[in-house]
Amino acid sequence: MVGETALSAETQREMESLIAEIANRNDRRLFYSLYPDEGPFARHLYAKHLEFFKAGAKYRERSFMAANRVGKTVGGGGYETCVHCTGLYPDWWEGRRWDRPVAAWAAGKTNETTRDILQRKLLGKITGQGTVHKGVDGTGLIPGELLGKPNWKQGVADFIDTIPVLHKPTGKWSVLGFKSYQQGAGSFEGTEQDVIWLDEECPMEIYGECLIRTAAIASLPDSGGIIMLTFTPRLGLSEVVLSFMPKEVHPGFGEDMAIRTDLG
Repeated sequence: MVGETALSAETQREMESLIAEIANRNDRRLFYSLYPDEGPFARHLYAKHLEFFKAGAKYRERSFMAANRVGKTVGGGGYETCVHCTGLYPDWWEGRRWDRPVAAWAAGKTNETTRDILQRKLLGKITGQGTVHKGVDGTGLIPGELLGKPNWKQGVADFIDTIPVLHKPTGKWSVLGFKSYQQGAGSFEGTEQDVIWLDEECPMEIYGECLIRTAAIASLPDSGGIIMLTFTPRLGLSEVVLSFMPKEVHPGFGEDMAIRTDLG
């Protein structure tokens, strides 16, 4: 009787452990549940999102200006950043593609909002302590099994500088970096980038740096990156907002004025 009770308790613990492991694995595969063929969240119900993705095949710069809580962060810029870094393009994808690992940035307004929103949505929660043992749990958009060891920023608690992301088709590593407008335009100088996702409206000075970072090189056919801007236009008709709007809505349209014409 004692042996049977002990065995039953052991079996129960094994079952609980198995259930917890299944739940953990499911939590780390959020990406695969988005934009299904059918059901209440079927992708045909998200026509604007699909239009945004498709436009990436033609346009270097895109803006997803929309109200709050419509899925522009997770379902828009976050999802596309994930597919480019991992190479996990769904069969229905009509947007820009790379057949190699990419260099990508995700940027937000402040260090804290970038960490608490973009980093959390893409990578999941922080685990462990100290630079050696600290990591992420992989419950964000990017499947947990594809995440490498993060490099941490100095001076901001739990804020990741860069993290390797496995590019499944090649078995090599993309590099995803996190930045904030708070760091200033100088922090956006330097290396070329394939993908830059700006969540929330940025100053034009920073946007200009992003244009330089993603500029194509004539001698390299695979060069030239993309910029995605996802935000609610709380600042009104700012310089960045107007650069994506038809000229007819610009203040003073029809009068002598300088309008940006370098979009494409």
